[in-house]
Amino acid sequence: MDVREALKNRKSTRAFLDREVSKEKVIAILEAARHTPSGVNTQPWQVAAVSGDTKMRLQEEIETAFRNGVKPVMDFQYYPLKWVEPYKTRRFDCGLQLYETLGIKRQDKERRLEQWVANYRSFDAPVALFFFMDSGLETGSYMDYGMFMQSIMLAAVEEGLATCPQAALGEFPQIVKEALGFPNESILLGGMALGYEDTEALVNSYRTPRLAVEEFTRFYE
Repeated sequence: MDVREALKNRKSTRAFLDREVSKEKVIAILEAARHTPSGVNTQPWQVAAVSGDTKMRLQEEIETAFRNGVKPVMDFQYYPLKWVEPYKTRRFDCGLQLYETLGIKRQDKERRLEQWVANYRSFDAPVALFFFMDSGLETGSYMDYGMFMQSIMLAAVEEGLATCPQAALGEFPQIVKEALGFPNESILLGGMALGYEDTEALVNSYRTPRLAVEEFTRFYE
């Protein structure tokens, strides 16, 4: 599979088969991703690959905290505090496409809630990757990390696996750090679901639109 094909085939997958992903495949993906560039070769990535009983215990603890009203607080501000156009509309349309695909009405708050809670289970993928970095690093390392995560997603496509990058997995950092033994002062950026796509699941049947090149590029000659 060439790079262009992998870029087009990658998508955020929200339903996975109950099929184990071997440790060897996870290592192969990370082996490829470790070649990602980073500013002055800082390589800020610290990855926790979580599966099996550890994943079950961790996701249950996160879900319980959420259902008990514990407020999610990330280690950094991911989204803007005030949404403006065109990002406000894009965000709205993204959520609308998901709920319309699943036939979830706006007033059906219970089904909306359950769909959101699935985030904390990594949509029942067999593997959840959690991404950490040292707190002394700055904005450039966030940029480096984005490239690293994209490398993981593209390598996963080549391995026949599906992914979903998830900011939601960073919403309860203290729970995750304590469970996985990471320092309190470290930064949990988020996570990623990893597994085999359930191609028959309705939630995986749609694709969000992308801007045409001409809409986001200026050419100077």
